[in-house]
This record gives sequence, structure tokens and C-alpha cells, in this order.
Amino acid sequence: MTDRSRKGIGRRDFLKVGLVGTTSALLGGRALAEAAESLAATKPAPFPEPVYRTLGRTGLKVSVVSFGAMLTPEPEVIRVALEHGVNYVDTARKYMSGKNEEIVARAIKGRRDKVFLATKTLPDSKSRADIVRDVEASLKALGTDHIDVIQLHNLTERDRIFVPETREALLTLKKQGKVRFFGVTTHKNQAEVLNALVDDKDRFFDTCLVAYNFKSDPVVGEAIARAAAAGIGIVAMKSQAGGYQTDALGKISPHQAALKWVLQNPHVSNAIPGIKDMSQLRENIAVMGMSFKYADRRILERYAEAVEPFYCSFCGSCEKGCPRGVEIGTVNRALMYAEGGYRDHALARATYAELSPSANAASCVDCASCTARCVNGLDIPVKMDRARQLLG
Repeated sequence: MTDRSRKGIGRRDFLKVGLVGTTSALLGGRALAEAAESLAATKPAPFPEPVYRTLGRTGLKVSVVSFGAMLTPEPEVIRVALEHGVNYVDTARKYMSGKNEEIVARAIKGRRDKVFLATKTLPDSKSRADIVRDVEASLKALGTDHIDVIQLHNLTERDRIFVPETREALLTLKKQGKVRFFGVTTHKNQAEVLNALVDDKDRFFDTCLVAYNFKSDPVVGEAIARAAAAGIGIVAMKSQAGGYQTDALGKISPHQAALKWVLQNPHVSNAIPGIKDMSQLRENIAVMGMSFKYADRRILERYAEAVEPFYCSFCGSCEKGCPRGVEIGTVNRALMYAEGGYRDHALARATYAELSPSANAASCVDCASCTARCVNGLDIPVKMDRARQLLG
């Protein structure tokens, strides 16, 4: 036995105990026991065995933790994910003004048969010409002859899914073999959009990419369950509630707990956390195969308290009280891109710029008092003032 062993624990174990001590102060009780057990066993983690679920009626077997490429600057990060069983990559025509699809293209070169590609048309595209233009541009940028899931981007109400010209264009592209399945994405009025997909007698759309996390209104979870029962593949985004950095938990990251919360829902096929670098890839992919435990619940309780003053759940209820028609949820989403874990000011400004001048925070300047009210207690005038300063 070495002198070091006789004297007690080594530096590495000491650091683990120190972190467990931080956990004790934050969580206590049974949560401490589980967190301590997990932390004490932690080594530089190898990538786990991938876990797959079926993406609704598409039949595609997708990794439960998939790859949200919106913020990924380097193809190598995506390539490493693919090498370790991640097989679903989500991008969009608008991300990085089209450059993001090109990054994805470099990542999947030589691996196209091992990955399912999902991308999106531009948010305002509705006509046949617009839809065809977007898909052709994506095919070229992605360096592929087909897209597995083509999604209408950023739906906020039910009517968008019933546009005849949009459907005709998508059906034509499918007959040509350029797209395989149809989907939609939604950050706002998610329950309305999901229920419309189910109520559609033609069941035209196969998937829905939906903002969903532990802060979501329960009606969103109910709509997800209903859609999944109808065979619609549910892909979760915004799964980590903005990914804000906070010191409320010491050195403990809440983001794995948030991702596990989403994946405990059997109606969710997969989640696409945004991944910038190898550190985020390792943190997110490690969740595959993990269960959501009591310690995770306590972590999320503390995280929720920390982000409560500034996190918007995009429920849209506040907008009903705004006489100017300001799209408060979208303004707050742009702020989240700037100030949350994204830290992407270009994306924040681009999202804000999509709003008409009458719908952005500039319309709030000459209001005597704000009549919009947040059910979660957000100070809307303060948020709108912040948006004018940062994004206007």
C-alpha cells in the first residue's frame, strides 16, 4: 500500500467529494445519495451505447438524443456524433443564411446512408414556387438527392397546415423522390398546431418538431400524447429551457436533467439539443440510456427558480392583452438566443428582424402602461426594453 493510500483519499477523489459537498448543500437527503453515487463513479465518460425509438408512422429508428445543428460551426462535431450512433440531424434553410446546411453536408459526406436528414423551408414560404425553391436549394447545399424529413418552419397557428398549394408542392417533391416525409415545427401555440395535425382528416404531416421542456404548459404534453397516439413522430426542441448559465447549482449542470425530463416521456421519439462543440456533445449524448431520478427533479426545481425572472415558455397568453399586437413570445425567444446558452447574437438579431416593425418591441415605446400580463410573472415591459436595447 502506498503512503498516499494510507493517508487517505487522493486529489481526484478529494475533488469529487468537494463537488458532492456542493451537491449536499443544494439538494440534501435522498437526492444527495443519488448524486453522490453518480459523481463518485464518474470518469471521463465514454460515449454510451445509442438508444433508438421509432419516429411515429415514418418507421425511422432514430437516436433518442439526436443532433440539433443550428449553432454548429464545425462539421467534425457532427461527424463524431454520427460515429457514436447519433443518426438524425436537424438543420434549416435559414440557419446561418444557408451556411449551416453546407456544414452538415461536409459532416455527412460519405455517410449519407447512415443518417436521417431533417431540414426546413423558409418561414414565409407557402406557394408552390417557394416550397420547390427552398427544397431544391437545400438539396444542393446538403449535397444529397433526398431529404428524409422536410418541415414547414415555425408554425404559430393551425391554418398554415391546410394551405393547398403548399401540400401540392410537397406531394410533387415526394413523387420525385426528393423528400420522404413531411413535418412542421412550432415554438408558439404548440398545442393548437399539434391538435390540428391530428384533426386533419388526411393526416398529411408525419412529424412535429415542438418546443417542449420541464417548463412547458401541461396542455402541450397532452397534445403531444394525442399526436403520438395518431402516429405523428414527436421531436422535441428547446429541451433545456434556454440552456441558461447559472450559479444556483454550483458546478452542477442542470442541462442533462432537463434533457432526461423530456426523454422520460414515451410519446417523444427524440430530442435535438443544439450542440456547438465536443463538450456539449458529450454532455448531451451521455443522457442516452439514463433514467430521470429524484435528484434530477430537485436539480430542475433549483434551475427553475434561477431562470424564473427571465425565461419565457412561449405560451402566447400574454399577447392577448397587447393592443398593439406585439409578438412578445418571439421577442423573448430572440432574447433567449442572445442571453441564454445559445449566446448567438446573429441568430437573435435575425429572429427579431423577422418581425414586422408593428410586431416588435418598438411598438411598446409610447404605451402609457403595459396591459399584457405573463402568467408566470415575467416583467414584460422590462423584457421589451431589453430587446430594444440589444436587438433593435
